[in-house]
Amino acid sequence: MCGIVGLFETRGQNTIDRDLLAKMNDSIVHRGPDEDGLYTAPGVGFGHRRLAIIDLAEGQQPLFNEDRSVVVIYNGEIYNFRELTEELKAAGYRFKTHSDTEVIVHAWAEWGESCVERFRGMFVFALWDSNKETLFLARDRLGIKPLYYSYLPSGTLVFGSELKSLLLHPELSRELDPFAVEEYFGYGYVPDPKSIYKNVHKLAPGHILIQRRDDLPANPRQYWDVRFDDVENLSEDDICESLIEELREAVKIRMIAEVPLGAFLSGGVDSSAVVALMASVSDKPVDTCSIGFGQPDYDESKYADQVSKQFGTRHHVRQVDPDSFDLVDDLIGFYDEPFADSSAMPTYQVCKLAREKVTVALSGDGGDELFAGYRRYRWHHYEEQVRSRVPAGLRAPLFSALGRFYPKLDWAPKPLRAKTTFQALARGTVGGYFDSVSILNDDLRHGLYSDSMRRELQGYHASEVVGRFMREAPTDHYLSRVQYADMKTYLPGDILTKVDRASMANSLEVRVPILDHKFIEWSARIAPQHKLKGREGKHIFKKALEPHLSHDILYRDKMGFAVPVAQWFRGPLRDRVRESLSSETLGDTGLFDMNFIETLVNQHQSGAREHSAAIWSLVMFESFLRKVHGSGHAPASMPPSEPARIRA
Repeated sequence: MCGIVGLFETRGQNTIDRDLLAKMNDSIVHRGPDEDGLYTAPGVGFGHRRLAIIDLAEGQQPLFNEDRSVVVIYNGEIYNFRELTEELKAAGYRFKTHSDTEVIVHAWAEWGESCVERFRGMFVFALWDSNKETLFLARDRLGIKPLYYSYLPSGTLVFGSELKSLLLHPELSRELDPFAVEEYFGYGYVPDPKSIYKNVHKLAPGHILIQRRDDLPANPRQYWDVRFDDVENLSEDDICESLIEELREAVKIRMIAEVPLGAFLSGGVDSSAVVALMASVSDKPVDTCSIGFGQPDYDESKYADQVSKQFGTRHHVRQVDPDSFDLVDDLIGFYDEPFADSSAMPTYQVCKLAREKVTVALSGDGGDELFAGYRRYRWHHYEEQVRSRVPAGLRAPLFSALGRFYPKLDWAPKPLRAKTTFQALARGTVGGYFDSVSILNDDLRHGLYSDSMRRELQGYHASEVVGRFMREAPTDHYLSRVQYADMKTYLPGDILTKVDRASMANSLEVRVPILDHKFIEWSARIAPQHKLKGREGKHIFKKALEPHLSHDILYRDKMGFAVPVAQWFRGPLRDRVRESLSSETLGDTGLFDMNFIETLVNQHQSGAREHSAAIWSLVMFESFLRKVHGSGHAPASMPPSEPARIRA
């Protein structure tokens, strides 16, 4: 696992600033502490940081083809590189290393841009072909590995694994994107392909970008998509048998490494499944890592211990005080953009523990998206059943009225929080699903913004992100449509971003077998009724695992990986929240109604309302402004307004 940076002059062959390139590369040393390498040629500069996993002796980068006309830098793992190596050798290519990186340069020569369709794994790479005067950027199908890029006014294309490296370029504009701000407060992250800055983009999952010298800025092109339209009509027993075979193979190919390898083990279904299958193909005990919390509501360690004992793993556990919030101030340094998933803190802690034992860890991410494990899928199913039975002309006025008059019961179990359900039913399919995934509802976001911010938005609404993917989904089934939307938004934007930054901050490689693209293509053909059956999400996944895991592991209530931020904001972080959210840092952007923020804080800290998600997202945004955005000199997207103060 590694990190990459680069500069490409699209309008000529100006000399690359090697000192700037080195600084960009040094800014991501955590992604590759073992080695570094720089390459410069007229109008081209590549930088690479290496975390050595495969071919420790000869896998240095940048890496060249035989005549040095093609050079590549690469972050990731191509798990089928040995098969591709043999195929390319048979075609006449000579290999000087045993690394998966060398496969890329020869695959480009043999298959051109379609080479990415042959790679099975997680990757981002940049390839320069001097004969064709072409720069080729590519990102893996699911977006497991990140890539930021920007076309600068001078014609320079700057790119890197993390935003922090791009921010070192003096020409990069730091103008905030108001649409991205709206999306952040809608989802808790900025969905691809946007970044928080107007002129910085993320290469979307499953996309490539080909930039030729002296051409206009290129548009990314999609090379892969998941499809749901070819549904397999198999019995449950047949599906279960195939599921285990397919997933075991995806696990096995991810156990290739020349360094210590282990797994995360939370005690949940997905991580337990990965550990079970690792144990079935390993001839020695698997190293597993988990963290425990002092409060039972947040602690799954007893379930992790149960799975560890079943499979004889070498289990490593660290107790974490749920009131240990020291990482709050450090998070933005890992993520560079506002990121409001508070589970980033325990994720960082389990990555830190794992790195003390192993260099590579397998995780269980992706099971909920593939097999409909989130509770919101169940609620979406119920809501769609109601929508199909109530005429559209009656639905909006009826449920809008019920939503207005039903009391708001934030403290109650979801079945009693009918106000939210009525409001979702009144909105329709897209609006209702967005309401279930948003961290701040429409009323909160509208109240949060200043008048100038609302004018900047010009009616833009964050729901357009999921709405676009639900409309584009290659399926007519309502459950598959929201799964598709989550695979394009929540999975790369939140889950995989969280794991990538937390693991790379600790120089740990994390592999995700459930997100093997062949396994995804296979699972997408399973009929929706096998995934969500009655009240049971991940039905077929759990049923397939019944011979391998206990009933307690498979069918207990889902706990998640959370921290008690609501209590923090009323207790030990009470004063820090007030200081942060009354600061000139927020007020001077002109984005917010500071009096409304004052009301949110007062209501939460008095116990009158539950606003922890809104407060956390604001705390993270303020930290971003102060520690990342504030390190430059360019203005925000709107003029400053008079800051308000939050009174105790």
